[in-house]
Amino acid sequence: MSILSGKEERAFVRERQKLLAELGQLSLLIHGSCFERYSTCGRPGCACHKGKRHGPRAYVAERKDGRPKQHYVRKDQVSAVRKGIEQYRRMLQIADRISEINLELARAGRLDG
Repeated sequence: MSILSGKEERAFVRERQKLLAELGQLSLLIHGSCFERYSTCGRPGCACHKGKRHGPRAYVAERKDGRPKQHYVRKDQVSAVRKGIEQYRRMLQIADRISEINLELARAGRLDG
């Protein structure tokens, strides 16, 4: 058991509350990564077969049930999707920090359940 002063305990609890409040603001969460690519179509006479490919088109890549999956993202949604991916990464950081705080409080015998 570690020794934790009342001041340190209050600081941990305040930080945890601040992080939990931030979590409540993360409403666009998207798990995956966003990328763009150019493609060719199925029309034989199209210029895309001669080097002028279509795109860029945006996609989100994720793993679902252990298999890779891609989702097309409309141009007007790319910015929001990228923000959602950033928010998801921030959520993971927040969860890790809250876990660290809770472990410190538990080591000191001050974690209330």
